[in-house]
Amino acid sequence: MSTTTTRVFTIPTKAEVSQNNQSLFDNLQKGLGFVPNLYAYFAKSETALGDYLTLQNRKSSLRAKEREVINLVTSQINGCRYCQSAHTVIGKMNGFTDEQILEIRKGTASFDNKLDALAKFTTSVITNRGRATDESKNDFFAAGYTEANLIDVIIVVGDKIISNYIHNLTEFEIDFPVADAIE
Repeated sequence: MSTTTTRVFTIPTKAEVSQNNQSLFDNLQKGLGFVPNLYAYFAKSETALGDYLTLQNRKSSLRAKEREVINLVTSQINGCRYCQSAHTVIGKMNGFTDEQILEIRKGTASFDNKLDALAKFTTSVITNRGRATDESKNDFFAAGYTEANLIDVIIVVGDKIISNYIHNLTEFEIDFPVADAIE
């Protein structure tokens, strides 16, 4: 009979990470005012934090507000409380209200036709594992999105899946105001 113990995942301090990651911590501290636990956890790997920050900060055909729609929908579907919380804060910084953020997390944005098509397309992409429904694709393109936008949606979904899965596996402390739970 095996004994099962639950592994506790810890956040490394600046002193516990490589010199390169320490420099990234300094940049995050300057830019954000703190090093979010998610980013700090990535620093357990020599290259993951830098790689992830490069992915997050890449140029995109999507506006910041559109990327937040994707982040919120993806984090909700994947059940990542950390990213739901972080992107609720970032969503507000991008002009969304609390009510709009909750609606987006549910996969719609009735307050804006283009963002609604994006939210529904993102929901379809994730729930169908990349095989979005024809209706969601048609509505996405009818709303004015392009094939370049489609590619960028998938890049943002991939970025968010990485962070969702990291937190879902580790469940380290959420260092943002915790977002309301919704079903």
